[in-house]
Parts: sequence; C-alpha cells; structure tokens
Amino acid sequence: MLFKAQSVAKSFGPVKVLTDASIQINAGDSIGLIGVNGAGKSTFLKIILGELKPDTGEITRNTREIGYLEQFPESSSEFTVRDVLGRPYGHVENIRRRMAEIDSAMSAGGDVDWNALASERFELETSLSKSDVTDEGKLRSSLKKVGLSEDLMGRTMDSLSGGERTKVMLSRILVQADECDILAMDEPTSHLDIDTVEWLEDYLLKSHCSVLVVSHDRYLMDKIAVRMVEISNGKTREYKGNYTDFVTKKMLDLDRMEKEYRKYAGQKRRQEEIAEQLHRDQWYMTAHKTRAKLVSKMEEKEKPEESREISVRIRAASKSGKNVISCKGLSVELGGRVILEDVELDIIKGDKIGVFGSNGEGKSTLAKALLEIIPSKGELWVAPGAKIGYYSQHHEGLDLRITAEEQILQAIGKERRSEARSILSRMLLDGDDVDRPMSTLSGGQRARVALCLLLLKETNVLVLDEPTNYLDIPARHAVEEALNEYDGTILTITHDRYFLDSVCTKVIEVKDRRVKMFSGTYSEMKGRPNTKEIVMDADEYRVLSPFTDWTTGRKYGKNDRVLIAPAEAQGFRWAMDQGKLKKTGGRQRKKVGVADEDDGAGS
Repeated sequence: MLFKAQSVAKSFGPVKVLTDASIQINAGDSIGLIGVNGAGKSTFLKIILGELKPDTGEITRNTREIGYLEQFPESSSEFTVRDVLGRPYGHVENIRRRMAEIDSAMSAGGDVDWNALASERFELETSLSKSDVTDEGKLRSSLKKVGLSEDLMGRTMDSLSGGERTKVMLSRILVQADECDILAMDEPTSHLDIDTVEWLEDYLLKSHCSVLVVSHDRYLMDKIAVRMVEISNGKTREYKGNYTDFVTKKMLDLDRMEKEYRKYAGQKRRQEEIAEQLHRDQWYMTAHKTRAKLVSKMEEKEKPEESREISVRIRAASKSGKNVISCKGLSVELGGRVILEDVELDIIKGDKIGVFGSNGEGKSTLAKALLEIIPSKGELWVAPGAKIGYYSQHHEGLDLRITAEEQILQAIGKERRSEARSILSRMLLDGDDVDRPMSTLSGGQRARVALCLLLLKETNVLVLDEPTNYLDIPARHAVEEALNEYDGTILTITHDRYFLDSVCTKVIEVKDRRVKMFSGTYSEMKGRPNTKEIVMDADEYRVLSPFTDWTTGRKYGKNDRVLIAPAEAQGFRWAMDQGKLKKTGGRQRKKVGVADEDDGAGS
C-alpha cells in the first residue's frame, strides 16, 4: 500500500466540498477518479498530493515520490521549459521539501530523533548537490523522446507554440515517472491530439508507476483503469473495472438503492401510521411509544441521489438544400507557410462529420476557411440557404468582463431577464454562477455559456471546434444526445474518440496538408471493417404499461427495463408520448445498428 485516505472531509468556509472521501492506492494500481465539475476532484487530488490538509480524516502516506501533471499546460513568461520539467513535483523539489520539513521539526524541538533527522538531512544535501547535473541530463533526454530539441530548455513557455507546450508537458511525465511511485494526472488528454493520447495510453500501461487519473476521456478510462472512484455529493464510491464497468454497476447500484429506499420508506410510513392510530385509539396506554421506538431503530436506507441533468436541444432552421458546402482545389497559406492544399470536399445535408488529426495539422484552419473567416484559394461554394452556427474552442465570442446573464441578455434583449436565467439554468448555471464575471468561471462553465449562445440561434449547419473540451461526462452525454437529434448538418473538430464514434457518421483526417474523408466512425476507420454498429449512451426506461414494438415484434411487459439510445428514440416516441415508458435516470453504453453509407461517400 502506497497511500491511503480514509473518511476525509474538507470545507472552504461554509461550503462542504468533501464529507466522506476515501481511496487506497497500491503498487501497480491504475485508478480513474471521476465526478461532475465542482464535485471536489481537484480538492481531493491536492489532499493526496499533500498540498492541502483535510479538516478531518486519516491519511497514511508510505511514499513521497508522487509525480503530478497539471490540467493546463504552463504558458507563463515567468517559467522556462527547464523550470516546468522539474516543477513542482520533480526530484529536486521533493528533496527541498523534505529538507524544509526536517528543519521545521528540529526548530520545534520536542520528542524527535535528532540523530536520525540530522543523518537524513546530510544525505539529502549530498543528493541535492549531485542532482543539478543528473537532472539536467534527464530533462534533455526526455525532450528528445517527445521530438523536441534540447535548445528549448532556456525558452519561456509563452514563446512556444501550443503543440510544443503540450509536448513539454508530456516530457514532464517522462521525467517524473522515472522518479515516482505514484503518477497523478489531472485531465492529461485535454490538450492532446488522438495520436498522442493513444501513445500516452500505451506508455501508462507499461509504466512501473501506480497511476491516478482525473479525466473525462471515456476511452482512456476504458483502456487503463482497473478501478474507478467516483466523487458525488462529497462522498466517494469505488467500483472495480474500467469506465464501462462503472456505468453498468452504477446503474445497478442506483436501481438497488431505489428499491431498498422505497421499501424502507413504505415500511417506516406504515409503522408511523400504526403508532399514530394506537395513540388515538388507546391514548391511555404506552403501546404507541413502543411502536415509535421500533420505527426509530429501523435501519435507515440511503436515498438515491437526485442528479440534475443538462437540458440541450438545438433548434434546426429550415432545410439548406441537398448540397451544403463544396470545395475543390482549396488551399490555405498563413504567414508564408502552406497549411492546406488541394482540399476537395462535398458536405451533404444531414452529414455528421468529425475532423481529427495531430496538433498543428490545420483542423481549425480548415473550418475557418470553409466559413470564410480566413482567406483561401481555389473553389468554395456555400449553399445560400445555409444558416451556420459556429462554436469556437477558445470561446472568442464571450466577453469575460461581464456576467453569464449579461452575455445572454445581449443576445436576446435586456428586458428578457427571466428567460435568460431559464436558459442558463438548463445548463446547470444558476445562483452565484450567473452573477459573477465570466473571467472567474471554470473552463466547463464558460463552455456551457458558449453553448447557450449557440442554442439561441436557428441553424441548419453547425461548425464546432472541440465542443466537449472542459465538459464533464454528463455534460458530454447531453451534448452528444442533442447533436444526434439535431436535424441538420454538422462539421465538428474533436480529439474525443468516444464523440467521434457516438455522433459522427463520417470522419475526416487532416494530415500532411491534405484531407481524407472516410464514411463511417473513427473506430471503423482504425481497423474494424464491416462494423455495422456504433457505440452510444442509452438511457434506461421502465415500462409502465405493456406494449408491442410492431416494427420488431418485440413485446414489453410492465416493469421491464429498456435501454434506448438517441438513434432509437424515434422508434419509441409514440410509447413515450402515451406514457408507457418512464426514464429512470440510469444510463449504459450499448451498440446500435446504423444504416450503411454509400461506398462512394468517403473519398
């Protein structure tokens, strides 16, 4: 056992972030830590790292060799590449931190082993004097492994490109993993392209370190996790297996808890009614008090948590015509460098196209060229009836000086304040969140404000640049379902492989200045030919009254459980409208059959 936290609680003022959080990390573990935005994942991670002290709870730490990869790549002018590779959980910092602890203990006096502390401090000083040379060699070597020149060592992070900053952070993983027993990572795939994410997965599987990953990347969690720890309402719950196992087991857990709570609540109510009746009929006796004591001694069952869901529905405008966007021989040159050349695309009404490729290959450039935001050469035609909605990953359309409510009011009119609040509430933005300047909101909260603005427009074409970035898993589900139901055309840039499989029916790879379209999902393109199914998140429904699906001939009995994916929802719409089905709140991944695409569509 390397680390253990038991019944940890942490509050900030009156806000209770964690109330009963526990985790044990053993040698060889690979653990996924998940929860909605604001659940307390980062707070719990800082307690594990030793940055924060819990208010209550027990911490057992059998190693101090813990590496840490932050969520956001450092882009400050204050730090060089050399600083970032060793900061703040590198080997040198660990030595200095332990020396400071020894100094503090010796200054405080008391019942300490002076000889042992003095001996340890001498060994640390010797190690520190040698570390500058050895660490420098490791840093240079790690840069080479990710394809960066050692000449970057002295450059500041803000002078690097986005792709270079990402590779520096990957290099930092290599540096820390050599020295660490535990490697903790906060959203490590947020700024990585698909190829690099898949490299990271393979690296982590081979690493000697125990791994603790906070991530919303569902395929990453499926590949590397052997245990999942969920934080919800300040408490942790652990599940054996990967993310898919977690979804299945949690649905069963919620179903069991709901049944147990209903039974408990019914029995308790019945006993209370009997006690009350006895008190009325036999007021002169104490039988009702005995009955009341029995009620108080009943084992209380936990009520299943009621989770709010994001409500997303994107309105589609009138049809745009069969051909939406066409280009031939399209090329883009920026700063004297050719980014794209000889691009040929025919985007047809109803297409849902995912664009992927390595960082810096020109994915966003392609989208902006098609939208005529940046100049291009060659033939480009956009249907006159195309009403395009654009979502930028950097949220340039947001004014961070104003509040979320003020941003929405600018779009719909200042007199429609209650409507603005309602729109934001559907995205789980309410209370103080809508009254604070958006500069103080998290990345996920800003993303939801930007989505609100998109929902206000009537579009028949959506161009989306990393729409799931910063969103937690429930929010991603909601966006994916809305896009599956959207009766329009979609072109989306994403490195989220789950999104590519669950939403997109065609994919475009941008590589070496060219684009290549494939008719099918990302997984099919990567080597699963003849696959006629895509993976989707299906909602669980309970059958309230029996019915028959006359399309398939299948009969459903009362209280049956039915998993319905977005692609299947239309077939069950009549049963929902007639009140024969009720959503339970459970959710599980399932494969859904899709119609074959024309062979000539991907070229």
